[in-house]
Amino acid sequence: MATTTTDLERFDRHIAWHHLGDFEHFHYNVLAVDAEREIADFIIRYAPEQRIFLHRHRSETRTFVIQGEHRIFEPDGNLKEVRPAGSYAVSPADAPPHSEGGGAHGALVLYNTRGSSNGVLFDVLDEHLGTIATLGLADVAALFEAQGSRAGG
Repeated sequence: MATTTTDLERFDRHIAWHHLGDFEHFHYNVLAVDAEREIADFIIRYAPEQRIFLHRHRSETRTFVIQGEHRIFEPDGNLKEVRPAGSYAVSPADAPPHSEGGGAHGALVLYNTRGSSNGVLFDVLDEHLGTIATLGLADVAALFEAQGSRAGG
């Protein structure tokens, strides 16, 4: 059975979307964290035609595009890849720096991170590719706890 826009809109309405600090153009919801096995599952909703901050994944990251287009950008802002709805991708730890965003209608993307680099999942980078902040497994666990330790909350 095909999923309709109405089904996806209903799905989207039942998720409590959260901001991550002052970062713009996306919202998140943490679905689960397994600190012992270093696994975090979360969903991100990207704004239409926008990019988020430059970053590097420090853990193996698996993504599944639920809705829209997930766009991957080079550090210089050039479009590198477009992943349509239904796309599944696996990126190794320490993949090249990039930014991400949504297509014309935004995007809903499911993420699964596996492992870390001394607890770090992502490096937030400046325009010279220097690390200006990190997001670790403990940070994601705290975000999950702040939303009531339940998926969708």
